[in-house]
Formats: sequence, C-alpha cells, structure tokens
Amino acid sequence: MLTEFGKIFIFFLVAILFVVVAVLASKFLRPSRPTKEKLLTYECGENAEGSPWVKFNIRFYVVALIFLIFDVEVVLLIPWAMVYKQFGIAGFLVGAVFLFLLGLGMAYEWRKGDLEWERPRIVVPHTKKDSPEVKIPVNT
Repeated sequence: MLTEFGKIFIFFLVAILFVVVAVLASKFLRPSRPTKEKLLTYECGENAEGSPWVKFNIRFYVVALIFLIFDVEVVLLIPWAMVYKQFGIAGFLVGAVFLFLLGLGMAYEWRKGDLEWERPRIVVPHTKKDSPEVKIPVNT
C-alpha cells in the first residue's frame, strides 16, 4: 500500500514521463526541412543586427522593478475599495495609511532620481595643483 508521499512521487514520475514522451514524439513526427530562412534568428520580422549581447542601461530594469512594485500595491487597493465601508472608520484609516505609505515610497523614488530617464551628469571633483601634498611619516 502506498503512502501519501508515494502517490505524489508516482504523480511526478508520470508527469515527467508524459513530458519526455511528448517531446520525443514531436521530434520524431515533425517534418524536418531546414532552410536558410528558417535557421535565422527571428526578431519580429526584422533582420538581426549586431551582437545579441548588448549591454542595456540599468534604468530599464529599475523602471521595470518600480512599476512592478507599485502596480502590485495598487492591485491590493481593489479589494479594499470593495469592502472598506463594512469596516467603518478603521477600514478607511487602514487604506489611508496604505495610500500614504505608497505616496511616500513614490516621493522617495522621485527624489532619489530613479524616475528620471536622462542620465545625471557626473561631476568630477577637481584638485588644485598648488595644494601641498600630505606626507605621512614612516616610523622606522
């Protein structure tokens, strides 16, 4: 008699076997007529130009992460908007605190400059050539 874990193990084995059989069957049954056009990299109908290992600006990732964070938080407001009247003033205050923290986070990101698309100019500090050099005495 199988235990519950044994049934789960058999389920996973059947699932893996199903995937392997499906992949192998599709490999053997499909027609194989490779042409030059079929072997090219497909990029939405455009011819590929340059190396695929292009370094993207980190701002793409930062903007995407900020979008995901705030988007998920705004989605949490939908259930709150549906039921906050049932909880009275306490439900309203919980939502107000949440919105305040959401606005505070947005203001922080704005102040930090992560919402700006243009790169900030890097200011290189200049030293005076006439300033005396500091020499550290060495104890011998």
